[in-house]
Amino acid sequence: MNKEEKRFGEILKVAAEHNASDIHIRSDEKPYCRVNGKLKSIEVGIFTSEDVHELAKVFIKDEAVKARLTSIREYDGSYELPGVARVRFNLMRYQGKYGFVCRIVKTKIPTISELNLPVVLEKLAQTERGIVLVTGATGCGKSSSLAAMIGYINANDHIHIITIEDPVEYLHPSLKARLTQREVGIDTDSFVTGMKFSLREDPDVILIGEMRDAETFTTALKAAETGHLVFATVHTADALSTIGRLLGMFPPEEQGNARLRFAENLSAIISQRLLPRADKDGMIPAVEILINGPGIRECLLGKEDERAMMKYMEAGKGQNGSQSFDQHLVDLLEDGLITREVAAKSSRSEGNFLKKLRFEID
Repeated sequence: MNKEEKRFGEILKVAAEHNASDIHIRSDEKPYCRVNGKLKSIEVGIFTSEDVHELAKVFIKDEAVKARLTSIREYDGSYELPGVARVRFNLMRYQGKYGFVCRIVKTKIPTISELNLPVVLEKLAQTERGIVLVTGATGCGKSSSLAAMIGYINANDHIHIITIEDPVEYLHPSLKARLTQREVGIDTDSFVTGMKFSLREDPDVILIGEMRDAETFTTALKAAETGHLVFATVHTADALSTIGRLLGMFPPEEQGNARLRFAENLSAIISQRLLPRADKDGMIPAVEILINGPGIRECLLGKEDERAMMKYMEAGKGQNGSQSFDQHLVDLLEDGLITREVAAKSSRSEGNFLKKLRFEID
């Protein structure tokens, strides 16, 4: 272990101990970590350009990439400090300098309960076939939620799970299930290629790191149609924007067929945001869950206005596990987990939310 790897290890330990989500290392600056959504400096001295360059040599395992290090403008990868944590890193070039942003991925697989996620996610993890989408902004915990659901399946079912990730984040041991984790750029050329060939590898469950284009989505639909359970992430804020994004990937003349296949194969859309806890001890997820059913299917097919989805989603609370963000915000507020101010600001309409809250309290 060279000097810079040892130094980064010390930073990673400190960051992990404080439940930081990210580490920022830039040339000629002090390192920073993100704790409870805020960037805070770590007092371990400045990283020079040479220090960052040496750290890049540690992080990047591909010798061909190392050989052209000075010409790289951006690069994604992963690094693990055994017993502490893994990181998903992005090497970037800015103003002629280099820097890293590292997302911390703990080595222990989190459970659905530990992440304070709705228990209905366990039921969704037991679905035999269909598509389950986990959506939200960068840093909202999508990867952790997926890891928890895959971990639940792994602990309970004797099946084959294939993941296609960029890069691989949580490393799952094979428990009752057999796990095959493949990394884009190392084990397969792309999400599309990995997805296509996974159908020949006797999978029961397939996880796609990100649904990026129509071809990946089409292959996911094919997998669901042939009896597989498919998990994937989408960078969208909520269920309605997710549906719009996915269908918008197709040209107008193909959208009718895409709607039909999506309506028949969607199991659920789980959208989440991380909010500061009322006790200021970390973050807690606010989760919107759309579970497909007769009313939702009619909306997806265009037979009913898509805006009616919110009505069906909220009507499903306490029945099939569906819930809107605002409904979950009320639950979190009533349980004392978030403040009234955070709940109101995180709602779809602060004014309507406060009116609804006053009505429910009365």
